[in-house]
Amino acid sequence: MNTGQTILSAGAMMLLSILILRMSNVSIQTQDNMYNSKFGILAISLASSLLEQATQKAFDESTKEDFVTSLTSLTEKSNFGCGKESGEFCDSMDSFDDYDDFHGYTNVDSTMPSAFFEIYCTVDYVDPNVTGFISSNRTWHKMMTVKVSSPSMRDTVVFRKVFSYWKLP
Repeated sequence: MNTGQTILSAGAMMLLSILILRMSNVSIQTQDNMYNSKFGILAISLASSLLEQATQKAFDESTKEDFVTSLTSLTEKSNFGCGKESGEFCDSMDSFDDYDDFHGYTNVDSTMPSAFFEIYCTVDYVDPNVTGFISSNRTWHKMMTVKVSSPSMRDTVVFRKVFSYWKLP
């Protein structure tokens, strides 16, 4: 083999090495994107499920049994959260009996074999006249914000849902 053939062979090996490295890099990026999508779908499922469970509860502690016509009858924002009422436990959503009990709820879901998810909820009164405006006053509308994150995901999934209490004239 002469010098020209040796240089040509070395150049071919270098091009082959670059091609193999590039293909490996693309494969790893594709796999990373697939996992991130999978974890995102799981996070969306967890958030949706939590919102559905919350909307099956009463709007407020005072609306469980009776029809309420005055805003002053509703729970103050400072009393939102689990464990504020008797029979409720912060580690058991089954013990929650109204929407605002989910305020401050946190959970780490480790039931998935591929990743664990951190779930955090807040509930606030919102002003219906100003879209998305959190109000310090009691209103007929409460908004729940559910945030689901995981070290395995790039972004945090955030869902918001407004739950309203309708009083008929």
